[in-house]
Amino acid sequence: MLLTALIFIACKKDSTTSSATSTGTATVPDVFKKFNTTVTISSDGSYITIKSDGVPDHKSCYFATTDSRYQAYNGTNSAFSKNPNSIASKSFVFKIPASPAVNAAHEATPLGPIGVAINGVAIYNQYAGNNQPLTSEINSFDQYNGHPDQSSLYHYHVEPLFITQNNTKSALIGFLLDGFPVYGPLENGKTLLSADLDTYHGHTGVTADYPNGIYHYHVTADAPYINGSGFYGSKGSVTQ
Repeated sequence: MLLTALIFIACKKDSTTSSATSTGTATVPDVFKKFNTTVTISSDGSYITIKSDGVPDHKSCYFATTDSRYQAYNGTNSAFSKNPNSIASKSFVFKIPASPAVNAAHEATPLGPIGVAINGVAIYNQYAGNNQPLTSEINSFDQYNGHPDQSSLYHYHVEPLFITQNNTKSALIGFLLDGFPVYGPLENGKTLLSADLDTYHGHTGVTADYPNGIYHYHVTADAPYINGSGFYGSKGSVTQ
């Protein structure tokens, strides 16, 4: 009887240990509660996983005219010219470091998604295709400063106006793949320009979400808009 009891206790202990390690869950920081409820957030302790369909939560001229989310362009750019693409749903999985840290190599940002906004829309860098300046492409941005590419992937290269108009110019915009946050152009009552930031388009300081301070990026009205010469930290990954 004693041997049987000892075996039972040992097996029960092993079973509990296995169950605990298989969950792969960890507490998600409160800042991620600022993401739209349509975006799914989870953490395994090492990475924050963000899942999104990439579709904006605002109207756009890039939805089909029969779609209730369609709205003809009514922005301020007199040179606006709609591109031939349209918005389609994606299956994004962004994995960003839960504890972001500086990477001395400062890897260059690629074309395609380099981060994600709080509404689940992809963030792109400061270049059009073939690493060309946005000079012409910027004229195809809708009234909220986004547009779809040839694969129907909607994204922002510059300040996402729907977010800053609704959440203030100092609000959290999202996160880049290195896990560091992106904020609007206003900080402590000052509208920042690229000259106020480092070569990666950010700086270290206190924010509303990080009272102890953190490195963070800012969107600005002038190039490079969101990110400069590369990621400040070690980047995670994105699939779609």
